[in-house]
Amino acid sequence: MKKILLLSDTHSHIDDTILKYVVQADEVWHAGDIGDLVVTDTIKKLKPLRAVYGNIDDAQARLEFPLHHRFFCEGVSVWITHIGGYPGKYNQAVRSELEQNSPQLFICGHSHILKVQFDKQNNLLFMNPGAAGKSGFHQVRTMLRFIIDGDAIKELEIIEIDKR
Repeated sequence: MKKILLLSDTHSHIDDTILKYVVQADEVWHAGDIGDLVVTDTIKKLKPLRAVYGNIDDAQARLEFPLHHRFFCEGVSVWITHIGGYPGKYNQAVRSELEQNSPQLFICGHSHILKVQFDKQNNLLFMNPGAAGKSGFHQVRTMLRFIIDGDAIKELEIIEIDKR
């Protein structure tokens, strides 16, 4: 069993509220637009981190993190990328791969809009944690946390941090 904290679009922002949830997790997953690598360096000092780079991330972040990260957590196949779209409107760059080799859990960031939806067509759970940072149009900073237990994803919780 693993407790996962999922965040995205920190845009160089890390604070004590985010870190409070980091220490409660077994692993932290970041879906891109990290900004300053101080964010990921801080998280990595506390917990194992899986991350991808986003469109605002510089060459240093792109050397450290991939654009797409596919892996298994417990018995769940996971794919994290930054710009992926959402069910019914997936980004052209990922659409055919999702149709041919879909994971159980597909995670994106980029939109700053928190969304969790089961995609019946591709038989996967889609998650976008919204934005944990202060840059962007979103009104409330958000993250997700959940448990992966064997091949089950359960106890999904929305974390609303505060208004930016």
